Amino acid sequence: MTDDGMQERLLAHWRDVGRTHHVSVPREMAGPIAEMTRRNQEMENEQVPFVTISRHEKLGEVMYEERVYPPGKWACISVEDKLYEQSISNGFMKLMRFICKENSAGRYLGMAVPVLNGITMLGDSSGFDKNVLTAFYLPAEFQADPPQPADPDIAIVHRDSIRVVTRVFFGTTTEETISQQISLLWELLGPSDNFHQDTYMVAVYENPGVPSRRNEIWFIRRNL
Repeated sequence: MTDDGMQERLLAHWRDVGRTHHVSVPREMAGPIAEMTRRNQEMENEQVPFVTISRHEKLGEVMYEERVYPPGKWACISVEDKLYEQSISNGFMKLMRFICKENSAGRYLGMAVPVLNGITMLGDSSGFDKNVLTAFYLPAEFQADPPQPADPDIAIVHRDSIRVVTRVFFGTTTEETISQQISLLWELLGPSDNFHQDTYMVAVYENPGVPSRRNEIWFIRRNL
């Protein structure tokens, strides 16, 4: 298959996936989608560094883990659309263009996972605030001297260390599926004042084009 044919096939696939999030994937994403797909096949994604504090298992299955993530520099963008799913999708597409050469280094920066999506609960706990922060950890090569984004909506931010409890889930990251994961982890943990109850994070390890992709729900400890 020609490069153009591969780009068209990948773009069509991402558009199919985008429709599940009520998102239209523009044609200018064809290049970044193809490049990120090719690079992911050629090299392993870098992992955001962390230290595991504890692991809780039941019948050999990991129910949840507690980890500490050190401070570091992240490329961050906040997007507000009508639906949570639209906000995270459009934010990630902008970050993809930053990763794929729309930066002051003029080169592909490499992928570090997970990509984080912030969740802020509405005041009445009826759903999610649609203004969503999406954050991409800059690979180790760029932590000391981060490339600057061409997109003014993206900011390079130093984020402090955080301590989180995490649980893995697979599939789509819609408001409905995430709400279910939040409820499930609260059931496992039981009542606790140790974690924020108005803010959470979703950690995404694979791009939206991957079927049954791996994600985690993160509860954030109030104190390290």
